[in-house]
Formats: sequence, C-alpha cells, structure tokens
Amino acid sequence: MTTVQAPPDQPTTTSVVTLERRRARARTMKILPWIVTPALVVVIIGLWQLYVSAFEVNPFVFPPPAAVGEAFVALVSDGKTWAEAGVTVTEILVGFAVAVVLGVVVGVVLGKLPWLEVSIRPLIVIAQVAPKVAFVPLFVIWFGFGITSKIVLAALLAFFPVMLNVLLGVRSVERGQREVMRSLNASRAQTFTQLEMRSLQPYLFAGMEVAIVLATIGAIVGEYLGGSVGLGAMVVRAMNSLDAARTFALILLLSLIGLVLYLIVNEAKRFFIPWHESVYGLRENL
Repeated sequence: MTTVQAPPDQPTTTSVVTLERRRARARTMKILPWIVTPALVVVIIGLWQLYVSAFEVNPFVFPPPAAVGEAFVALVSDGKTWAEAGVTVTEILVGFAVAVVLGVVVGVVLGKLPWLEVSIRPLIVIAQVAPKVAFVPLFVIWFGFGITSKIVLAALLAFFPVMLNVLLGVRSVERGQREVMRSLNASRAQTFTQLEMRSLQPYLFAGMEVAIVLATIGAIVGEYLGGSVGLGAMVVRAMNSLDAARTFALILLLSLIGLVLYLIVNEAKRFFIPWHESVYGLRENL
C-alpha cells in the first residue's frame, strides 16, 4: 500500500489550521481590551449609581457618576485646567528624566564595581525604604514652593527602580558572552557599548515603566503637600471647598495622564527593543 505524503517544503493541513487558529486568536486578543474594559467601566458606574441611589448617599460625601461626569466635562473645557496640567506634566517628565539619567549612571557604576555596591549597600537600602513623602517639608524649605521641590520628589521616587534594574542588567550579562568579547580582543569600552548596554536595555525599560508611575505619584504628592499650582494643588482646593464631584473629576484626569505617560514608555520599549522576549514573546502569544 502506497502512502501519500505532503512534500517537505509544503505546509501540512495541520500546520495551516494551527496557523489560522493562532491568527484568529491574535485578532480576538487585540480587540478584547476594547470590549472588556468598557464593559467593566459600565458595570462599575452602574454599581456606583445603584449604591448612591439605594442608600441615598449625600452627594457632598459621595457624588453620583452623572455629577462627576459633568464636573469632568467642565474641567477639561476650562483652559486654566490645561495650564495647571502642563505644570504637573512638566514636573513628572523632568523628574523622570533626571531619575533615568542618574539611575543609569549609578546602576552601571555599581554594577561594574561590586566592591563599591557591597560597601554602600546599607546606605542604599536605608535611602530606599525611607518615607520620601516625609522629605516634602524639607524640599519646600530648600527649593521653595515652586516646581523644583516637586521635581526633586518625583526624581527621588523614580530613581531607585531605574538604578536597581540597571544594576541587575549589568550583572546579568552571561560569562560566556564576556569571554567571546575577550577572545575577539574587544576593549572595555567596546564590551560595554556592544554587549552590556544591549543586555541591560530590557532591564532599563522595566525600571522605566515603574519609574514613570512613581514620578507621577511624586509630583502629585508634592503638589498636595506644598504646592500652589498644578493639578495636585487643584485637588486640594476642590477638597477645601467640599466639592467632591470636582475632586473625583481631577483624580480621573490625573489617572488618565498617568495612563498616557505609562503607555508612551511601554511603546518606547516596543520600538527600541523589539528583539527582546518581553516584546516579541507577548506578540507571539497573542
């Protein structure tokens, strides 16, 4: 009996079906967030409205969704809001940039000098666990009520995740790869630029994704506690006037700004390191 087999260079029926299933699954996964997230938002708003209606909650304590929506529309329609948002975004971005630069420099130095990292490790831990918010009054004394004190707090919060991830990235270069560079008579500078810098990029972006969130929190907290401009200061003024709906609207706007900044960093990771598993692996699994 003769068995007919598919030519080796032609895809089998099974592989074609598997490929089609993967493509269909990828299409489904891409549109899933656009379905699930709005549905969850609708459910949350529905439960929110049901709660305030069923228990007749005082709107000054917990406003209904419609009141928050009206306050949000009024907020984004006011040009002064965007001027204040510009101040907050400036503080976040400058603090984030300072944290990334310092984090890379310190992380690389400590990664390449283990004796120095071991020597100052207790100081690093102390600085990391110290409550940064407690420094806000000192920052206000040293740098004033302007944006500088908020930038310093944002940079301080964002610094450690960048530095620690870069340090880990430098230490994670495989010994075999270093030996290959050594066998090619590569200089230290060539080993750093062509091997170590490429290896630490995924770790750097992992730290940056955490850092942009912490920089956002740092800038807002700084405005809460010692600012007269910015969206954080607007939240304080709304709370002092017992305007709960406006407070909710400002929190929503701040959250959306933080989300946009995080997505920008995430997209930058996809652009700069498309070769890393954290990017192409996720894409293949979709």
